[in-house]
Amino acid sequence: MNIRGRNKVTPEFNMSSMTDIVFLLLIFFMIASTLVSAEAIDLLLPKSSSKTTQTKNVSVSVDKDVNYYVDLKKVSKDNLETEVLEKVGNSDTPTITIRSDQDVEMKHVVYIMDIANRNKIKSTLAVKSQ
Repeated sequence: MNIRGRNKVTPEFNMSSMTDIVFLLLIFFMIASTLVSAEAIDLLLPKSSSKTTQTKNVSVSVDKDVNYYVDLKKVSKDNLETEVLEKVGNSDTPTITIRSDQDVEMKHVVYIMDIANRNKIKSTLAVKSQ
């Protein structure tokens, strides 16, 4: 009488399931990396019930340590005006969006608005909606 079973176990490892998992992880990280925000400066914006428009050319930010940023580039206060003018370039309707931490003194925001006013650049203050 034959007691041995007919099914034999093969010692080979099938890589297809591992390849599927790696492929799914690759797709997940590719999608997740596109959702990362371009605005990487950590600011707590003041709140308002009005909404801002999305027509911006240049973003000027001031963080709570009074560091100035044009888009994401850190700029000194002395070079702020030249950097803004360089970024705006020859735009038909130059616009800057002023982003400031809620704890920053108003004189720093007014300084940016003064630069915009002197150079006939439309300025918009970014706020967090309620």
